[in-house]
Amino acid sequence: MNFILNIIWFLFSGIWLALAYFFFGIIACVFIVTIPAGIASFRMAKFALWPFGKTVVQPVGGTGGFSTIGNVIWFVVAGLWLAVGHITTAAAQAITIIGIPLAIANVKMIPVTCFPFGRKIVDSDRIPVGWEPMIKM
Repeated sequence: MNFILNIIWFLFSGIWLALAYFFFGIIACVFIVTIPAGIASFRMAKFALWPFGKTVVQPVGGTGGFSTIGNVIWFVVAGLWLAVGHITTAAAQAITIIGIPLAIANVKMIPVTCFPFGRKIVDSDRIPVGWEPMIKM
């Protein structure tokens, strides 16, 4: 089922969302200081391209200060705009019955879109010890 959902997702929204993440990743890598944000953006582009069967996890004990600062900067520069893209895509998908599960998945991706640092994207059947699932697709 994940394969079928991923194919439908890829055709109707995944490619466009991944291109948006890739675009913000390129912009972030142009400036030396924001290369970690660019790497996070490329990681999320891969997730946005083929999300079903993946889980977003975060450490049980929390993250460090760099993650918090990085998340605030990311939210202002790119996270808010990418979240608007997710909401717009979800609204377009929710018009059809087949698109409703995809719209729900789109909305579920917004927290990691807005605050990517301190989170990891793994296969759903390989959650590391000491990490709690945050978003399961």
